[in-house]
Amino acid sequence: MLIVVENLPVPLDRRVWLEATTLVAHGYQVSIICPSGRGWDKEYEELEGVHIYRYPEPPEAHIGAVAYAREWGGALWHMFRLAKKVWHERGFDVIQGCNPPDLIFLLAWRYRRRGVRYLFDHHDVCPELFEAKFNKRGPLYQAMLFLERQTFRAADVSIATNESFREIAIRRGGMDPENVFVVRSAPKIEKFRLGLGDSKVRTKAKTLMGYVGVIGQQEGMDLLVAAADHLIRNLGYQDVHFMIVGFGPHLPEVQRDVAERGLDKYFTFTGALYGNDLLRVLNSTDIGVSPDPKNAMNDISTMNKVMEYMTLEKPLVQFDLKEGLASAGEASRYARANDPNDFATQIAWLIDHPDDGKEMGRKGRQRVLNELSWNHSVPHLLASYDRVFRLIKGGPA
Repeated sequence: MLIVVENLPVPLDRRVWLEATTLVAHGYQVSIICPSGRGWDKEYEELEGVHIYRYPEPPEAHIGAVAYAREWGGALWHMFRLAKKVWHERGFDVIQGCNPPDLIFLLAWRYRRRGVRYLFDHHDVCPELFEAKFNKRGPLYQAMLFLERQTFRAADVSIATNESFREIAIRRGGMDPENVFVVRSAPKIEKFRLGLGDSKVRTKAKTLMGYVGVIGQQEGMDLLVAAADHLIRNLGYQDVHFMIVGFGPHLPEVQRDVAERGLDKYFTFTGALYGNDLLRVLNSTDIGVSPDPKNAMNDISTMNKVMEYMTLEKPLVQFDLKEGLASAGEASRYARANDPNDFATQIAWLIDHPDDGKEMGRKGRQRVLNELSWNHSVPHLLASYDRVFRLIKGGPA
């Protein structure tokens, strides 16, 4: 099979990498087309049995139809170019398209007449992502809905990250419920290990808050900085520090906000960290923060950072999101929607109730171990591919 992804290089895209290595472990031959970047710059390499073909990282669009056409049009050209190369070198029976964008179905159409089936890996709800990013609807929003419908029409099978996405595939995409599988994104607990952390990081303050993830315009980092300001200046919690792990187009803007508020000594921006370096920092923190604002997209999205905090036995604070509650349950404190002052209040509660926080962390980790880890997603991933190959063989779905 050929997995195609546009928004992150592999193996940096953790979900795609877990899917690919899981499929290889179960006897599948896997090729991946993805962008380069973040140190993953070889045009071709084989890692853990996965054949990875990379194209130059496209410029990320932030506003305007022309910018998006440039980013996605360039990426599509490379996808078609590299798919032809993979077809001749290795071949494939299934294309797994990972959105955004909802355009990879065009590649699936190209190979449909050769008997290749299409499995859609539904990472993001692109219409809601557009609405969250630009706070409006309009012709481009309607175009996103059209492309989403075409994606589901082209898909033989779809895998969703949670039940909310599955419902969209069925209701808005018109897919047969039997062809939609929930494959949750979750850490692989064998590699995402508990540890003591780093004593040098621990000396930054009595209580450390940790953030890990993309730093873009829809991740709510402005709300987190405002919450930190309220926590420190108005609620009087001075012995605190925020460890911000990640990268993204809005990092400079967030750093300016921190500086303008005079909060530099309370924040550390580590940049992107991976593997043991990431675990070293996260294991040093006391409380995880997930400031993604409540909107049409985030309310139905499963946040990777939430799963990572829970895996490392950290209590967390997030806004009152539908899928956030479905994931974290009792492991989280929930602030009123998009209210940074209440977000600060929930952090303060965890600081004042450390024993309750530890119990919340234990409950979160047990929830991951018993229900939500990647090991629990593997059977659903394999079932989705079983369904696709039954279609290829002409048997009943």
